[in-house]
Amino acid sequence: MDWRAIYKERLTTAPEAVKRIKPGNRVVVGQAMGEPGHLIDAMVENREAYRDVEIVHMVPMGKAAYAQSGMEPHFRLKSTFLGGATRETVKNGHGDFVPCYFHRLSNAFTNSLRPDVALIHVSPPDKHGWCSCGVSVDYAKEAAEAAEFVIAQVNKNMPRTFGDTFLHVSRLHCIVEHDAPLIELAPSKIGGVEKAIGENCAGLVMDGDCLQLGIGAIPDAALLSLKDKKDLGIHSEMISDGVVELAEAGVINNAKKNFHKGVSVVNFLMGTKRLYDYVDDNPAVNMYPASYVNDPYVAGQNDNLVSINSCVQVDLLGQVCSETVGFTQISGVGGQVDFVRAAAISKGGRSIIAMPSTASNGTISRIVPMLDEGAAVTTNRYDVQYVVTEYGVADLRYRTVKERARALIGVAHPNFRESLKEAFAKRFHEI
Repeated sequence: MDWRAIYKERLTTAPEAVKRIKPGNRVVVGQAMGEPGHLIDAMVENREAYRDVEIVHMVPMGKAAYAQSGMEPHFRLKSTFLGGATRETVKNGHGDFVPCYFHRLSNAFTNSLRPDVALIHVSPPDKHGWCSCGVSVDYAKEAAEAAEFVIAQVNKNMPRTFGDTFLHVSRLHCIVEHDAPLIELAPSKIGGVEKAIGENCAGLVMDGDCLQLGIGAIPDAALLSLKDKKDLGIHSEMISDGVVELAEAGVINNAKKNFHKGVSVVNFLMGTKRLYDYVDDNPAVNMYPASYVNDPYVAGQNDNLVSINSCVQVDLLGQVCSETVGFTQISGVGGQVDFVRAAAISKGGRSIIAMPSTASNGTISRIVPMLDEGAAVTTNRYDVQYVVTEYGVADLRYRTVKERARALIGVAHPNFRESLKEAFAKRFHEI
C-alpha cells in the first residue's frame, strides 16, 4: 500500500487517538522539547476512562498534568529523570523514580518497562513516507519501535534531523496533525561566578577536542570561553544555543574528530528556535538514540573527549551527588556517568565536574566533609577526574584520599575552608 494511503487511513484527532489507551497500560511519552503536548493534553482530558495508567516520561517541559494532585486514580508516574513538574509527585509517593543510566533505557523498553503505547512528536513525512523524531530522538524512537501501539503528533514546526531519527508512517498507528511552536528554553543567565567557572573549564580544553556538555549556565559559560579555540567537535547527549554560535563562527567544525568526523552527534536538543532552525535539514548535525550516543564504549571512541557536567555536592572523598538534595530526588543521572566513563575510555579524554562553590546565596558550601544524609552518589570517587569551581581546578585522578581532600579544600569558597580543614584533620588525624 502506498504510504499516503496509510497516512490518510490512520489520520485522526487527539481525543479519538487517546481512546486507544486502556486501563493498566504503560504509556511512554516523548520528553523535553519533543514532548507531544497536544497528545498529553488529550490524554489528561480523557482521564475518567483510565485507571492505573503508568506514565514513563523523563524531562517534562510542559505542565505534566497527569502527575498533579487528584490524578492518582488515573495515572502513576514512573521516571528515570525528574523535572520541576514531577519532583513533588515522587516526593509525595504518587510516583516512582527508577535509577537507570540513560544509555540503558532502551534496554528497559524490551524488559521491565516494555511500553504498551508510545506518544511521540514527529515531523511531517518526506516524499518516501519517513517522519523524523526531530529534536528528541533520545528514547522516543526506540520506545516507538518497542511499543504495541504508537500515537504520533505530526507538526510542521518539528525540524527534520539526520542520523537515526526516522520512523516510517506504517509504524504509526494513529496520526494526529497539530502544528504548534516547539517549546523553547532561553539561554541561562551567566553571572561572574559562572563566567569564572567557564574560564576554568575552558583552560582544560585544547584545540581539536571533542566536547560533551550538560545543560545550564555553567556549560553555557564554558562555551562562551571557547571562542579562541579551533577545530572543536561535538559528541554529546544534548546541545543548546551556545553550540550554534561556535559552529557559525567556525570554532566547532568537527574537523579533528576521528569518529563521526565532520558531524556533531547528539541525541536531543534544548534551546530556542535559533537552534531548531540550525539543525533542520542540516547534515552537519546527526542525531541518534541515547543507547548509541551515550554508550560509554561508543562515545569513548572519540579521541580527546572532554565531558563537562555539573552537580549538587562533592565530598572530601571526591564522591559526587548530582541528583538529590538530601532524601529528595530532584533530577537523575542523565548522561553524566555515561560521559565521565566515556572520557576515561577516550584516548586523551578528560572529565570535568563543574559547580559554584556555594549554594543558597553563599550560605552553604557545595564541597562538604560528607554528602548530606540521604544523598545519592551519582558519580563515584573512582570515576571523578577534575572538579572545577570559580576558585580553580582540583585534579583528583590517581591522588590519595588525603591529596584529594586537600585539592578540593583549595577550590572551596574561602568562607568554608577552615571548617573543611577541621573536618579533614578529624577524619584523617592530620592537619
